[in-house]
Amino acid sequence: MFNEKLLMRDCCPCSQREDVSLYQMIVCLMICFCWCAVITTDVLAQSSKTDTMTLSLPKAEELFIKNNLQIIAQQLNIDATQALIIQAKLYPNPGINASQGAYNPETHKWFEQDYPNGERAYQVSQLIVLSRKIHKQVQIAETNYKLAQDNLYDLLRTLKLALRSSFYNIYYFQKTARVYDEEINALKTIVQAYHQVEGKGYVSDAEIVQVQAQLYSLENEYQVLRDNINDQESQLRLILQVPANSFIQPVVNEKIIATDPLSYSLQALLDSAYVNRTDLMIAKDNLLLSQQTYIYQKALAIPDLTLGVGYDWRGSYVNNANSVSLGIDIPIFNRNQGNIKNAQILVDESKVQMGYTQKNLEEQVTRGFQKAIDAYCLYKGIDSAFSTKFDTLAGGMMKNYMKRNVSLLTFLTFYDSYKQNIVQLNTILFNKVNALENLNYLTGTYFYNKF
Repeated sequence: MFNEKLLMRDCCPCSQREDVSLYQMIVCLMICFCWCAVITTDVLAQSSKTDTMTLSLPKAEELFIKNNLQIIAQQLNIDATQALIIQAKLYPNPGINASQGAYNPETHKWFEQDYPNGERAYQVSQLIVLSRKIHKQVQIAETNYKLAQDNLYDLLRTLKLALRSSFYNIYYFQKTARVYDEEINALKTIVQAYHQVEGKGYVSDAEIVQVQAQLYSLENEYQVLRDNINDQESQLRLILQVPANSFIQPVVNEKIIATDPLSYSLQALLDSAYVNRTDLMIAKDNLLLSQQTYIYQKALAIPDLTLGVGYDWRGSYVNNANSVSLGIDIPIFNRNQGNIKNAQILVDESKVQMGYTQKNLEEQVTRGFQKAIDAYCLYKGIDSAFSTKFDTLAGGMMKNYMKRNVSLLTFLTFYDSYKQNIVQLNTILFNKVNALENLNYLTGTYFYNKF
């Protein structure tokens, strides 16, 4: 606990007067509290400096491409599907069959090799795949390979949106948090100063309670905001695969905020989406795959041919007999009817899915474009000097309140309005930037927020 008389004597030349003003006393106390806060803040900043990652968006995306485990896993999946193309090109192996007489009941001997009692025979066979089934297998494997690639691109597109959204969210949340820090520290300083003169008749208990109530309300809001920041940082750390104890400090070029969504027409955005949207590519791949599967299933209805040549030493109609064999299944019962029907239905389903994906694409791009325009119009309606004026007034309001030039109600109302202004302003800025990022995602092209 500070010694009031000593503090007044050391901090203020008029402190030796018994009827010292409230303003002089509280200002002296505030100097001490602020000095302690500066030292504490500096120590905490130095202790956490090694854990803070200052990241620009290009650097964040570089880490993302290099470290993200989902991307690495999908790349391995592409390699796996590429190996299946090699497998699909392979022909069936030939078969060989050898037989040897085991026991001769006439001579009572096992495995005789000598003439005239021995017997052995050999046969070589090869399956001949008909109806170009191998070629059709290769086509299916190649489509699966392209599908795996498009899934990687779609994953990249989705994760990049999550990365950029979290990046900008953290940036504007942190800007809002700094305002909460300033306001909370200011109110804490006032409350601590009031407690030093409590019971002296300078400040009423009701006034102290009102300031404390406002402080507790701000601290509760601030905790919710910190939780949101921590959640966004957690998601971004997971995407970037950086240590869990890292604190991310985004660096943003705020010139991108002024980007006008109308710099591109809606038709240009739709044309880009038709060409570059990976979910539409995946729908087309699935349609092609189902068509190829249908063709392959029809080909399986045609049985394959087995060719063989054989030699028999003494077990045939003549000694040293040579033979040629042909074998084929007769498709009387099983003509692969069920699989063909199933494949045909899947083709129809894929057509419907692709139609839905295309319609969904058109609707998403159109709605995303409208949202971006709305966010831009709201942004353009903001007075560029409004925030600066509020900052200037905030500093003056604190001084005027300490001098008793304004009432407590006016002071608290102004600071609440100041906080709400900053929160709303940062929300508008984030929504504007995020709407453009969403358009990038919906079109599959980085039209906006380029770096």
